[in-house]
Parts: sequence; structure tokens; C-alpha cells
Amino acid sequence: MAKASSGTGRKAGGGLARPVTPSPELAAIVGPAPLPRSEVVSKVWTHIRNNNLQNPQNKREILADDKLKKVFGVDKCTMFEMNKHLSRHLS
Repeated sequence: MAKASSGTGRKAGGGLARPVTPSPELAAIVGPAPLPRSEVVSKVWTHIRNNNLQNPQNKREILADDKLKKVFGVDKCTMFEMNKHLSRHLS
């Protein structure tokens, strides 16, 4: 039996799966090639973990290194604020 349309008018393949191009500042972390947004976030988290950039007392807080400061524009932010900062560096 066919699944009924949700009626949202959205096209399949958009959103998180659509490749986005990182800014030069973000490309220093994730590379310059277009990537799905989910992959960008994954690579940023890999950078955060590999460089021990989470606050040990509050794991939700990210302490930016020089590369992340160029992306975030601040010395620290929460994991919830991170996506807002990343959005400014994706086109």
C-alpha cells in the first residue's frame, strides 16, 4: 500500500542532505568541499573531541580554539548555540 503524502510541499533530498559549501574559516576545520549539513556538524564535533574543547565541568559548553573562534565569533558557546554559528558559514 502506498504511503499518503504529508502535504508539506517539501521536496525529497533537501534540508540536511543537501550539500552546503563551507566558508574559508569553516573549511579550515571541515575541508573546502561541499558537504551535507549533518556531515559538517559531525566533522566539527570530531574537531572538538580531538582537541578536548568541551568544558570538563559542563560538557554542553564548547571552549573555542583559534579555528573555532573564527567560526563562532566568541570564546565559548553551548552545543545548542553551535548550529546558529555554523549556519552563518554555510552557503
